[in-house]
Amino acid sequence: MENQLAILGGKKTIEKENEELFKWPIITEEHEKAVLQVLREENISGLNITKEFETKYANSLGRKYALTSPNGTTSIKEAMYALGVGVGDEVIAPSSTYWATVLQAYNLGATPVFADIDPDTLCIDANDIEHRITENTKLIVVTHLSGMPVDMDAVMAIARKHNVKVLEDCSHAHGALYKGKEVGTFGDASAFSLMSVKSLAIGEGGIFFTDNQEVYERAILYGHYLRHDEIKLDELKKYAGMPCGAHKNRLSQLHAAIGLVQLKNYPGQMAEIDKAMNYFCDQLENTKGIRPIRPEKGSGSTKGGWYYPLFKYVPEELGGLSLTRFTRAINAEGSFTSPGLIAPMHKHPLLTKMDVYGHGKPTRIANYKGNNPEALLNQSLPVSESINPFAFEVPWFKKFWKDDIDLHIAAFKKVIENYESLLADDNKELDKRIGAYSSAFGSMDEY
Repeated sequence: MENQLAILGGKKTIEKENEELFKWPIITEEHEKAVLQVLREENISGLNITKEFETKYANSLGRKYALTSPNGTTSIKEAMYALGVGVGDEVIAPSSTYWATVLQAYNLGATPVFADIDPDTLCIDANDIEHRITENTKLIVVTHLSGMPVDMDAVMAIARKHNVKVLEDCSHAHGALYKGKEVGTFGDASAFSLMSVKSLAIGEGGIFFTDNQEVYERAILYGHYLRHDEIKLDELKKYAGMPCGAHKNRLSQLHAAIGLVQLKNYPGQMAEIDKAMNYFCDQLENTKGIRPIRPEKGSGSTKGGWYYPLFKYVPEELGGLSLTRFTRAINAEGSFTSPGLIAPMHKHPLLTKMDVYGHGKPTRIANYKGNNPEALLNQSLPVSESINPFAFEVPWFKKFWKDDIDLHIAAFKKVIENYESLLADDNKELDKRIGAYSSAFGSMDEY
């Protein structure tokens, strides 16, 4: 039977995958020469190449200051400290994001407070932020999840109304636009992961941006002791000489050298990825059971390099077929999907029970000044808690190779057209396991 699904014994749609379609990052001879030059000059731990990378990246983004670090997690932590987060403060963030968006608050003695996500964008729901702001709220952290821009107009309006700072986690969204303006340029600061699987990849690294001199210099003071000569403000200069955070956050110049090449190559690569992914989405736009998650056409918003592309799943249009059964059938055809989004952080024992530092109580509320810590530990976020059976990852194409992409489109359409044959052996209980903490806390890569 020609249309019999591969999972049921039929022929696979994609017999042999073209690996170059997904290869990332794209390493060239120019990258190799840049790294070899650093090695031969014995300049791995220097600063000149790193500063050049920071300056060029800041200029391309239109921000005044940039500061690199060994990874995006560290850049976010530096930004939190630089923005004044400390003991007893509260930091609002989405629960459905990678842990490195907000857990650094623990190290600064602050309390993560979680907001729910929008079911259509899967980003923080701006309508769920304001009622969580208290006199102790210092910062709102937003994640442009899977490159989907957050509603920054709404977030910034709330923040300015309550005199709260905003940090953009742009680790999925290099080059993405919100209403024509690049993400990472709206908040008081922004931070990007630059690890090898991210859209703009330099191997390992992170970078933080701001337009505020004091914020920048506080970040330097925190973990960049060899750069304390850049500190000009008198109230900070007196502490120069040693890192006030007791951290050493210097980026290896091997990675900075790669970064300089990537800054030149990425715009063209991003344009090709965007063309490929939008083509894939266009062909599946009106297919029942699935919905591409991307900005509306004509909105001026884009997804940049489309890191971790996601679709919504609408099971009622496919006879109630479970997402697990659906994605397994797609994978059997030779394409790629991964079910679910990510396990919501507010339900993890680290955020509800664990005493990390010996406070005698859960670390999350160790310095909490609110009246009802139990309510905080038992937050209810309906969308974050229920979204996993209704979202899934799709192939991330790095080249616009139409014939190859068409095979993946055909795989999806074949499964959807023959979904009824999957219903008989559907074990819907498996969907309850999607996003379980045992699966390395969701399916995202490290920051």
